[in-house]
Amino acid sequence: MEGRPEEKTGIHGWGVYVPRYRLPMSEIARVWGWAPEQASGLGMKEKAVAGPDEDSVTMGYEAARNALRRASIEASRVGAVFFGTESKPYAVKPSATIIAEALGITPATMASDLEFACRAASEGLRALIGMVASGLIEYGLVVGSDTAQANPGDVLEFTASSGAVAYIIGPREGAVAHFEGSYTYVTDTPDFWRRAHQPYPLHGEGFTGEPAYFHHIENAVKGLLAELGLKPSDFDYAVFHQPNGKFPLRIARRLGIPKEKVLPGLVTPVIGNTYNASALLGLARVLDIAKPGDRILVAPFGSGAGSDAYSIVVTDAIEERRGLAPLFDDYLERRKEIDYATYAKFRGILNVIK
Repeated sequence: MEGRPEEKTGIHGWGVYVPRYRLPMSEIARVWGWAPEQASGLGMKEKAVAGPDEDSVTMGYEAARNALRRASIEASRVGAVFFGTESKPYAVKPSATIIAEALGITPATMASDLEFACRAASEGLRALIGMVASGLIEYGLVVGSDTAQANPGDVLEFTASSGAVAYIIGPREGAVAHFEGSYTYVTDTPDFWRRAHQPYPLHGEGFTGEPAYFHHIENAVKGLLAELGLKPSDFDYAVFHQPNGKFPLRIARRLGIPKEKVLPGLVTPVIGNTYNASALLGLARVLDIAKPGDRILVAPFGSGAGSDAYSIVVTDAIEERRGLAPLFDDYLERRKEIDYATYAKFRGILNVIK
């Protein structure tokens, strides 16, 4: 492992944001006539819904502000901002610049929006690791944020939710957790897509599981383990992309990882699939409770298709940073239940003719 660029880098701050509004699965089933077991079969109870004044940028800003507070660095030291989403408010205009400007990071910085379905933020994370390790920048900010969209009445509507997560990546020294290695596995597997001018994405039903989700995550993780000489049993926690509450537990079984190591980072059952924030939100929830020395396996996935795998080791610095910003569970407790009509109003599903 000596000399790997990842070993020179670490996480200095993490932050999350989850909207307060929650739509129960049972309410979606009631409106569209789904059987109760179809709603409960995804391993979820409800999903988070962005309010009428929220979008992926406003949520991303809140998460990024929390991450910056935990990192305890001046905003001007952030040399790059990457924003991963598939629900950006502007078709042509970067969202990364809005967040960078609002945080006081501009103008001496790089800023870009990234796209790779649910893996775009993870792609930004890998890029920042390389940029920090090379000395090109001192710190970088990556944000994953989505007001995930779904065609009304489609099964995807049960899971597609809203939320954001952000990380400050910097040198290994002083980090709350440092990287040991990373591995990416990508193929052209069209399991999920949305063409230009289409309001909602389409998906390949069962095809999204195999050969997309399971094949790519399994190979990314196995590639990482082979490179680092590690075994699944060497990890204290495992976090996977969470399109629903069932898939992460299934891929864990395939990799020989007990569910007890997956459950602490499983966020989809309580807030839904937040797309670009999904696996990285799970990592944030683990960092909220992890102890120095814990090793964490993280494997995001994006349709189209590709997966990254990371090995991360928690340091002593985590204890003093944890209380500097709200935890995931703090946002979880800030809950207000809504009905489907309110959800449709908030998300612009209803077309009002004036």
